[in-house]
Amino acid sequence: MNNIGITVYDCEHDEADVFRRLSPRFGVMPAIISDPLSETNAISAPRNQCISVSHKSEVSASILLALKRAGVKYISTRSIGCNHIDTTAAKKMGIAIGNVAYSPDSVADYTLMLMLMAVRNAKSIVRSVEKYDFKLDSVRGKELRDMTVGVMGTGRIGKAVIERLQGFGCHVLAYDRCQKITADYVPLDKLLRNSDIVTLHVPLGADTHHIIGHEQIKGMKQGAFIINTGRGALLDTAALIKALETGKLGGAALDVLEGEEGLFYFDCTQKTIDNQFLLKLQRMPNVIITPHTAYYTERALQDTVEKTLGNCLDFERSLTHG
Repeated sequence: MNNIGITVYDCEHDEADVFRRLSPRFGVMPAIISDPLSETNAISAPRNQCISVSHKSEVSASILLALKRAGVKYISTRSIGCNHIDTTAAKKMGIAIGNVAYSPDSVADYTLMLMLMAVRNAKSIVRSVEKYDFKLDSVRGKELRDMTVGVMGTGRIGKAVIERLQGFGCHVLAYDRCQKITADYVPLDKLLRNSDIVTLHVPLGADTHHIIGHEQIKGMKQGAFIINTGRGALLDTAALIKALETGKLGGAALDVLEGEEGLFYFDCTQKTIDNQFLLKLQRMPNVIITPHTAYYTERALQDTVEKTLGNCLDFERSLTHG
């Protein structure tokens, strides 16, 4: 099947280059739109049955209705998670949703980097050096081989994190509702009680929203670290801040944050930040914040575009073969 159309929203320049380069191989004609999906451009865009959105586009029921009226039947999100899409409304309207699985190494590598930065007090050290203060930090760092790391979620990314941790010689505990790999699986309360570092890799849904909250943090090891490269709302940020302020937790490294929408991916240097979570966390010397960038590698981009084009091609074929 040739010359299938796909409208790609919220498309960065380097993404657009890859879409244009790979599309001929799939027999797909992409219409590239740099703006995020909205009710306005959903109606005015080329009338393709398949569209692609990034995880930065919030796809609400009203936007889905505009898409349906424009003849859209399939949305492929360029992300693993679909929490930015009202999937319930999409199902009612008969719009199918697909996601992509890109290289787990991007997020796994970044997770290990954040772990190492957290346990070696990297934020304080870098800030001091920037001021030409070269004294050694008053708190000595920790070595991963002396620590127990609890990995919550053992899908492709969690599995890749565990594989990397094994090279450091640390003890690894795993938690998941389904035991997917060979690992030392334990109940969540035991993982929290025994882990020096807890890293979050479960998908965000109604059942995992604030999966780490006040009670869970209360059951964690004194001085433990939390790493989150999953989704901000997996972690109750108010509970995290309280635990950091009291010294219950030793630190945190967060690539995602509750309320990140409208902040992450934008230049806010000339704007007033009103996200109190972010402001409080940024002031803490033992907290590292990065702007949802763990996935942001060349290999992951290639994988994402290939899977997006394949998803749309498969959907069009399913309509033909009914």
